[in-house]
Amino acid sequence: MQFPYQLAAKGKYSLKNVRLETGFEYENEEVTGTKTDLFSIDIEDGKIKAVKINEPASNAIDAKGYLMLPAFRDMHIHLDKTLYGLPWQALSPKRRTVKDMIAYEQEIIPELLKTSVERAEQLINLQQHYGTHFARTHFNIDPTSGLQSLEHLEQALENKKDSFKAELVAFPQHGVYYTDTAPLLKEAAQLKSVGFIGGLDPLSIDGSIEKVMDFTVQLALDHHKGIDIHLHEVGESGMKTMNYLIDKAIENPELQGKIFVSHAFALAHLSPKETEQIAERLAEGKVGIASSVPFKGTVMPIPTLKKYGVNVLIGNDNVQDYWSTFGSGNMLQKANLIAELYGYATELALSRALQFATQSILPLDEKGKQQWPKAGDEAAIILTNASCSAEAVSRMTTIEALMNDGNLFWRN
Repeated sequence: MQFPYQLAAKGKYSLKNVRLETGFEYENEEVTGTKTDLFSIDIEDGKIKAVKINEPASNAIDAKGYLMLPAFRDMHIHLDKTLYGLPWQALSPKRRTVKDMIAYEQEIIPELLKTSVERAEQLINLQQHYGTHFARTHFNIDPTSGLQSLEHLEQALENKKDSFKAELVAFPQHGVYYTDTAPLLKEAAQLKSVGFIGGLDPLSIDGSIEKVMDFTVQLALDHHKGIDIHLHEVGESGMKTMNYLIDKAIENPELQGKIFVSHAFALAHLSPKETEQIAERLAEGKVGIASSVPFKGTVMPIPTLKKYGVNVLIGNDNVQDYWSTFGSGNMLQKANLIAELYGYATELALSRALQFATQSILPLDEKGKQQWPKAGDEAAIILTNASCSAEAVSRMTTIEALMNDGNLFWRN
């Protein structure tokens, strides 16, 4: 996909006829609708400078009454290894395990690296088409690709810097010790651009939970990084790895709020009581969960995690690649799917579901008080043809404009 927008403004400017949510409508103390009004917005130095009474006669850029919402954030994706932009390819029935996939990657990575910059940019364009301006992206760190996946991803991000930004996770897709990746991880951990140390199923891939997690935690502590590991393992090994990380977070307060377990499918196989117990522990250690939501019939206990205050991040994971063909790149679709899965069907519940696309930023609080946007907020917004957040989530409305760091891009 080509970049779907044209630059409309940057630097210091104003918008008029911007629709913002102002409160809820109630009937017998129940939310039945969402109030909105039109405003003018001043943008300066990548921030929202002011939210003002609408000035329709001003010389500002006309937002045409579109609803302004926070721009979307994809918190788990692999920008470095998409097949998006290449001919269609479904999954092979021959590759059934993670180790099968590791062997396959070792074969195909050298060829894929030749076009990985262009394909990463195309995937970013797809995300932007759906209103995403930020991603936490994992990149392969392994003996086959060395640091090339990182270098190519950084080039793609540099080419997109005005309209998109990302935080990077050094991901040992081929294991830390299953292949000789530990030295490469140590090298990547020293780089300023790398924010997180990743990991992969320590017991089933590397044969040891403690050895791999101790290495990962120490690397993060030594270089002041976060941790974001892939954990597909279920049952005892999955829960043991999760609890081991929670213990490490409790022992090392500087890691609290900086450790995430991606996927964490073991959580979907617990009893309600066990789910509440682990949710309480995750909250105590401030260990977050990054989920792509459903996975082959596995429904994650997101409502229970949220109830206990666990930081739940949502992402697309794989978008049309050799691991999965189902990722769309659309974070609003993820919010819609969550609403459908967990029965968030009322005006209030649908409005709350928007948080899974924006990563917790909502225009109205639970009582309907306006809390976004405010002067000083990051100028990262979308404009969409919806009457309110609830409609945007339910109908997955079209994104008409995207703003990143105050740079406004209007759909072609």
